[in-house]
Amino acid sequence: MPVCWGSVFLVWWSLIRCSCGHLVTQHINIPPETKEEGAPLVQLEVQPAERWSPLKHTQTFPTDAYGVIEFQGGGHLNKAMYIRVSHDSKPDSLLHLMVKDWQLELPTLLISVHGGLQNFDLPPKLKQVFGKGLIKAAVTTGAWIFTGGVSTGVIRHVGDALKDHSSKSRGKVCAVGIAPWGIIENKEDLIGRDVTRLYQTMSNPLSKLSVLNSSHSHFILADNGTSGKYGAEIRLRRQLEKHIALQKINTRLGQGVPVVCLILEGGPNVISIVLESLKEEPPIPVVVCDGSGRASDIISFAHRYCDEDGLVSDSVKDQLLVTIQKTFSYSRSQAQQIFLMVMECMKKRALVGLTGRHTVMLCGFYFIPRSWGSVLFCPVFSVSNLTCKRKSADIIQIN
Repeated sequence: MPVCWGSVFLVWWSLIRCSCGHLVTQHINIPPETKEEGAPLVQLEVQPAERWSPLKHTQTFPTDAYGVIEFQGGGHLNKAMYIRVSHDSKPDSLLHLMVKDWQLELPTLLISVHGGLQNFDLPPKLKQVFGKGLIKAAVTTGAWIFTGGVSTGVIRHVGDALKDHSSKSRGKVCAVGIAPWGIIENKEDLIGRDVTRLYQTMSNPLSKLSVLNSSHSHFILADNGTSGKYGAEIRLRRQLEKHIALQKINTRLGQGVPVVCLILEGGPNVISIVLESLKEEPPIPVVVCDGSGRASDIISFAHRYCDEDGLVSDSVKDQLLVTIQKTFSYSRSQAQQIFLMVMECMKKRALVGLTGRHTVMLCGFYFIPRSWGSVLFCPVFSVSNLTCKRKSADIIQIN
């Protein structure tokens, strides 16, 4: 039977994906023009053998997706504000949107949650105490909670806590999901300006995309032109958190918004986030949940067995390297790189002190041990130079 090679080529070409994640047939040719700040991105055609980049191969346009989401399929009608923005949007513009358009009050505390992206289970007691403690900390301090926004991994556990709270209380916690536009399932349903859109929360088991978590109150969807890839949200979220931290909540004392990084489980990238947080100026305190798995347990183990100078014995080093290798399926050399990052975090060991029967502080680290019982430590403090100074520390009892 004769075969038309032209047809075969067209079929083959239609299945090729660009480095951005889109099919090459989804690209469009647009002449380069001046980019408009804060707008979503549209693909430009990539020439063969040319390395793809958002700067060279995308062009910004005014955002075409913002309004209100009405979540379907969760048993309760939840609504959330949302907007699609460029990955390089200015943080002051985003905060202006949140305060003026979304009418949010500036927080007195920002809790930035990080952890594993893949689904993982928590021991029932740990899940219960984590959820209740997080919500109580947010409610009593007027905090904002920042997450990755989609209904997987650590965000799913945060969403469960938010859902449990909303079912028992009229008060709504401000939970902002900052996610990449390109990994959102059913994102086409969100297209429209100043609209109310129905959104299905049932995920497709065959899809590599993720649905938004219906328990969040707001979403910022960062677009860098990629599809099916994380990364567009990382710098935008970090810059927004820094900008919020600069906002004065006490003009007389010149006090900014305290930021706390909360770690639950997590992969190698989470250890990198912990190190970056501690290296910020001023350093960002980190709450590490021991017993939640992977990155959290590795950091906790290192802290437990390091000396006052943040060093570990050769035997502990070997245990850590073996644990890192097994946990992340890494080679010895890859594990060595993660070990060095963990030890960089432990250099702050000189500032370790007990702040409560169940909590240990390490230069902004607040470890919640496996034996924490029913107490979660909620730190609210100011930071001066490189020294963490506790401004107030409330032990929150969970009934």
